[in-house]
Amino acid sequence: MGRPVLYLLIGYPGAGKTTVARIISETLDAVHLWSDIERHKMFDNPTHSEAESHKLYEALNERTEQLLSEGRSVVFDTNFNFADDRRKLRAIAERHDAETVVVWIIVPEPIARRRSLDSDVKRNGYHTRMSERHFNEIIAKLEPPTEDEKIIKIDGATLDRQTILALVGQYHDADISPS
Repeated sequence: MGRPVLYLLIGYPGAGKTTVARIISETLDAVHLWSDIERHKMFDNPTHSEAESHKLYEALNERTEQLLSEGRSVVFDTNFNFADDRRKLRAIAERHDAETVVVWIIVPEPIARRRSLDSDVKRNGYHTRMSERHFNEIIAKLEPPTEDEKIIKIDGATLDRQTILALVGQYHDADISPS
């Protein structure tokens, strides 16, 4: 068994992070830690408050550490737009001799905006509507990957499964055959 890989996702809301996370986790038998689902499991009526988010990410970071210590690869499906958050997770991975790869899903802002603000769309299994203000706050704070991060750039406008698998295959020992 090779080194486990920790995949961290970055991109605008509506870029396609969960779609990419599903493809990676299903193909590579990596554990998909999906913050949206975990938030709904932990909290009956999520508020996305700072205290709630702190509790959620503390639990998810502990779960990531446990899985990596068992030699399992992890796709951490949340928006790692802050470099400091990515550094914290990279430190967890390093403690368990795991590789960290930032998967940057790039999509034109108008496409991401339409996907995020469309009230008729069921996103991540839940009917949610992001406000324009919240969308703008998130994209304004996006910190691109730094030179010391290993990154994979993926076109979120097309999200081609075969291309995604070819790109992630370079960081994982498993046989990646597009299905």
